[in-house]
Amino acid sequence: MENVSYVPLKQPIVFTVEGFIITRQQGYPLFVACLIVYAMMLLGNITVVAVIAVDAKLHKPMYMMMCNLAACDLLGGTTVMAQLMPHFLTGDNTIGYVAAIVQAFCVHTYSLAVTTILTAMAYDRYVAICQPLHYHTIMTTTRLVSLCFVAWLIPIFLIMIIFILNVGTPLCGTLIMHVYCSNRAILSLACVPTPINDIYSMCTVYSVSTSSFLVIALSYVKILHTCLIKKDKNSQSKAIQTCTSHLTIYIIFEISLLIIPMTYRLEEISPNAKKFCALLTFIMPPTVNPIIYGISMKDIRTNIVKLFKYNVLPK
Repeated sequence: MENVSYVPLKQPIVFTVEGFIITRQQGYPLFVACLIVYAMMLLGNITVVAVIAVDAKLHKPMYMMMCNLAACDLLGGTTVMAQLMPHFLTGDNTIGYVAAIVQAFCVHTYSLAVTTILTAMAYDRYVAICQPLHYHTIMTTTRLVSLCFVAWLIPIFLIMIIFILNVGTPLCGTLIMHVYCSNRAILSLACVPTPINDIYSMCTVYSVSTSSFLVIALSYVKILHTCLIKKDKNSQSKAIQTCTSHLTIYIIFEISLLIIPMTYRLEEISPNAKKFCALLTFIMPPTVNPIIYGISMKDIRTNIVKLFKYNVLPK
């Protein structure tokens, strides 16, 4: 077997993120666009959290899980936007090794945490609609805290193992061919093959995604069955309205994930367009989710109006 020599990089390592292929003049309007989107993202998610925190009537499992989802959306959006906006404004696309690892860790944690939180929310809706008489005995404060804790613990633990496997892997390059740092982008610079990390990463993503899909699908099949056998039209309408927002958010998130591999298989799409599609997962759900809550859920909508009417608008 032929020996292949390599020269690993020495610390401290500074990566260069390829980012979008644009001119300095094109960067300014893109920075403004990113700033507007990020401001909308912050305003929407912080408003949802504030509304739920202020009104004691909303201190219920469903709304508390919404707070967790809003926090997760802020994590994902901030992780990518905080690195992307300076790139557009100054043209500086360098990032230190530690910062790159932190960004990659947050990126993957966000992707898995959204899935696990939405799974917990589906279980909550199943109990509320299919077992309404036992809802308060099942969804106790202890059960709620446990669900939220597990929904965060699973992705953090699984992603932590991925990066533990990376420790000691020698790197022979510094150019990250993406718009943000990810585990795959960093490992593509490795001097040696990383089969264990690749297999573990693939198994982690598919196992979490598949199990979450099965739980959500089963929950909604039972919810639909319960709604069909109920003769009370008001109960049916309320149940469907309550679940619509959750199901819409889940579909939007999954579509934004599916767009990434689809666009990278189409050669006629420009590199910038492919990179933009890769950002949709961190832009579209965090920005759209608060709007969906505000439109579809009367309690949230009413409290948002009260919040702005009495605390924001001049008297």
